[in-house]
Amino acid sequence: MISVRRAAARQLEPVAVPQHWHTFGSAKGTSAHDGPGFHVLEHLDEVQLPPDEELPHRSFARAEWLTYVLEGSLSYEDEHGQRGVLRAGGFQRVSSAANRRHREWNLCRTENAHFFQCGLRASTETTPGHQERHFSVAARRNVLCLVASPAPARGILRFDQDVRLYSACIDAGHHLVHELTAGRVAWLHVIRGSVKVMEEELIAGDGAAVSAERAVSVTATEEAEVLLFDVGEHPTQAGNGVAA
Repeated sequence: MISVRRAAARQLEPVAVPQHWHTFGSAKGTSAHDGPGFHVLEHLDEVQLPPDEELPHRSFARAEWLTYVLEGSLSYEDEHGQRGVLRAGGFQRVSSAANRRHREWNLCRTENAHFFQCGLRASTETTPGHQERHFSVAARRNVLCLVASPAPARGILRFDQDVRLYSACIDAGHHLVHELTAGRVAWLHVIRGSVKVMEEELIAGDGAAVSAERAVSVTATEEAEVLLFDVGEHPTQAGNGVAA
């Protein structure tokens, strides 16, 4: 079964700067009750942050957050005063046992910072920490490249929640298949371009929940980039999903 959430159905923040789209979740609260989430995936945002602008501060207790920079660069300062810059192709996982205190801004004076952020449901076992990894386009070309997983492995980020995140840059006409083992579901989000997922045509900004299937089948109808979340489905979360 596949349920699609179109780009046009996303919530757009009612401010001029930054342009901030919420596939689910919002800046007004800290849980999926602000909008239908997808199991432990409670927030999925796309942001266009203009030059010399800062992302409005948000605090989330015991949450795991992942940021992916598509274009430009995103400067940050964490609650310990550690500073850095996340550049295009960079993925960052941040969590805190207390409220998240993490500043993010676009230090560039000429280009927007275009990035995506996802928030996973708070866990009593969330491990405070800060990790970064860079994945080149070549490493993600026509393959679902594992970016983050609860199973520790060299070169990837570690999630505490039962979520595996994959990233792929797909040439037009290329076909990818991701198997779903028993008890697992998937959320596929189109970052750019267009793809066909099962029989559904998706464009940039669209997302699709896939459940009760043996695999997720993706074909790029033009050059495209996608994120795929492979999520453990727990009995208490069976009804937590996204309607078409």
